[in-house]
Amino acid sequence: MVLSLRDVSLSLQGNAGIVDILHGISLEVTERETVGLVGPSGSGKSSLLMLMGGLERATSGAVEALGRDLTEMDEDALARFRRGHMGVVFQSFHLIPTMTALENVATPLELAGDSDAFDRAAAELEAVGLGHRIGHYPAQMSGGEQQRVALARAAAPRPDILLADEPTGNLDQSTGEAIMDLLFGLRDRHGATLVLVTHSLDLAARCDRTIRLVDGRLDSETRRTAEAAE
Repeated sequence: MVLSLRDVSLSLQGNAGIVDILHGISLEVTERETVGLVGPSGSGKSSLLMLMGGLERATSGAVEALGRDLTEMDEDALARFRRGHMGVVFQSFHLIPTMTALENVATPLELAGDSDAFDRAAAELEAVGLGHRIGHYPAQMSGGEQQRVALARAAAPRPDILLADEPTGNLDQSTGEAIMDLLFGLRDRHGATLVLVTHSLDLAARCDRTIRLVDGRLDSETRRTAEAAE
């Protein structure tokens, strides 16, 4: 099992006191599966994704990734685990503005001690159609190009798990569709398990399984039929 959540709940401190975000979530994600998390705004989709990546810590319950209990790790151990096994793509790109596209993609590889960090970074940028933009800074690129850099950065370490939080949310429809084609292509090329948060039902329909959240609880689950997969 690649991801396993058992009776997971999440509560956070808000301005008016404790806010309950997720309630008793239990689910499993298998190797190379694609899962779409859908539901209305505020239903807890992004929070659930952050728990899967160890970017939020569950209030109760257990979160396991690749057989490791993330709830038992300290922040340093979580960072090392993510660096070695996970790629995360956010809606707002999170590129370092003072670094070129090449440097943004190479940085996590350098931190992991890869001697060929820049060669691998260049190859990933080529794979997302940005070989001609490797020397450009984020401010010199469109939103779609910046998200391509973010995809290349997430994929470069060859992660076992790809997590994407509304990766097309800041893009127009045609650019968003191109980004999702790239994301699924990266999944196929590297054999990663993909979990993504989306408001797009068309995008969710491309996943092997769709999980709907409502008010922080699992509401329903849909599996793609063989006919839809063709």
